[in-house]
Amino acid sequence: MDRLTYYIDHGDGHYEPLLAYRAHDAGIDEMYARQLCTYLIAGGVQYELISNEMNDGEEILLVRPTGSNEPYYDEVNYRGRGIHVEFRKPNERGRLLAAMPYRTHYEVIRLLLKDIVQVSEHGSMLTTSTEVDEDRGCYVIYVRRINEA
Repeated sequence: MDRLTYYIDHGDGHYEPLLAYRAHDAGIDEMYARQLCTYLIAGGVQYELISNEMNDGEEILLVRPTGSNEPYYDEVNYRGRGIHVEFRKPNERGRLLAAMPYRTHYEVIRLLLKDIVQVSEHGSMLTTSTEVDEDRGCYVIYVRRINEA
């Protein structure tokens, strides 16, 4: 895997490049972590992942815009501060449960692969969706209680 490129799928067979990463800059683990996220926030827009493809040495993520990103009141910008993951409850207006720093993207991959994650001070919770927030430089895992509808 040499590069990862996000393309906007306009739905009419037209694809527009959005973001691109090279393995020697982002690192393989970060590129894999990004592929595991169901949503992307970039330039104030929320995108939903609709396809994850490969073409020779390029990983291709097709995304579709779902609208403007509505920031939460307690959002933090993590750019330049390392790798961070936020755990939020979407059915409670995105209430922040925990924000955790991680040393490597490999550790983040482990979280993104799980249906049930351990959230500090909240215990085991069910993952409902995952997001990479390009604007704030973090990952967000949306969770709910296991027995919650």
